[in-house]
Amino acid sequence: MLLAISENAANKVKQIAAKSGKESAALRIQVVGGGCSGLSYQFGFADAIAPTDKTFEEHGVKVVVDPRTLLYIAGSELDYEQSLAKSGFKVKNPNATVSCSCGESFSV
Repeated sequence: MLLAISENAANKVKQIAAKSGKESAALRIQVVGGGCSGLSYQFGFADAIAPTDKTFEEHGVKVVVDPRTLLYIAGSELDYEQSLAKSGFKVKNPNATVSCSCGESFSV
């Protein structure tokens, strides 16, 4: 699978979508320049899906990525982690060679 979605991540996406009134929208993941390691992830609901976008669905959640992003995240897993110190989506990316200490950015 090119991108796996954990059950925790799927449940959180559904919860956020319901609060936002976007239950039928797909989650868009993008890799953008930024962060101390050079690249970071950006999450949002897709307003439109381009013909070149790749769509994945797991646990009832549709995720959309553009071809450039797919090059960086192929083989990754989208998870949601929650603790007393920090909560948020985490991309477990086997392609990342370096990650910053906070886990928000990476490089390949």
